[in-house]
Amino acid sequence: MKVSFIGLGVMGFPMAGHLQKAGHQVCVYNRTRQKALDWVEKYQGTMADTPKAAASGAELVFVCVGNDDDLRSVVLGEQGALAGMQAGTVLVDHTTASATVARELEALCEAQQVGFLDAPVSGGQAGAENGQLTIMVGGKQPSYALVEPVMQSYARFCRLLGECGTGQLAKMMNQICIAGVVQGLAEAMNFGQKAGLDCEAVVEVISKGAAQSWQMENRHKTMLADQYEFGFAVDWMRKDLGIALQQGRELGATLPMTALVDQFYADVQAMGGNRWDTSSLLARLKR
Repeated sequence: MKVSFIGLGVMGFPMAGHLQKAGHQVCVYNRTRQKALDWVEKYQGTMADTPKAAASGAELVFVCVGNDDDLRSVVLGEQGALAGMQAGTVLVDHTTASATVARELEALCEAQQVGFLDAPVSGGQAGAENGQLTIMVGGKQPSYALVEPVMQSYARFCRLLGECGTGQLAKMMNQICIAGVVQGLAEAMNFGQKAGLDCEAVVEVISKGAAQSWQMENRHKTMLADQYEFGFAVDWMRKDLGIALQQGRELGATLPMTALVDQFYADVQAMGGNRWDTSSLLARLKR
């Protein structure tokens, strides 16, 4: 298919690459032009100077940017992606954003007879690079049926969960779970080190039982080595948790643990760890 990908960050860059490698004709746009040039050099696709130009003629348009405002800036307006899309095409948003902006964009897309899916992803940079992302999708079934085979180029699992906004709500649940798991792992690693245990050996044992988690399997070694210059940045996690906390207030769903861990991440930011991986909660405990 002829597709467009807008946003070439640590996630979007490899995701767009998987689409190109799968045989699709991919045109990319990025606000920092050099990233688009780098992508074209690596994957041999094409690039455009505006989101509208990138989306022009595309059957599917994928977007993966930072937040609600970033999303509006590349989708809306005279040079936004939606201005270049034709009736019958589909806009797929992989940004982790609010359910509110998802519903806003769906309404604007429907006015142009364009489909819309909110489809945030989980799996981090490694998942994007390896084509092993989990995708949570909200929207209408016909649009999903068209897009799902294409997303398989970078997905391990994807599922339509309900109406527009459902994908973003599911991603909030995902981040709430991760916040608690990482804090628990950080406390356990700190406890074990202070007790003088061989934490590598302990993790080898407890990871085979009920304590097992993706975070334990993939982050305990770097945590024990105090290595955090990689992965999903604390700044982005705080953005995601902020969205979840606001949604929780609107729903009347209390999120005390999430609010607490969000403040722990604020402490990490105060330590200069804005771009550290989320597993850096351990660094806070070892100050």
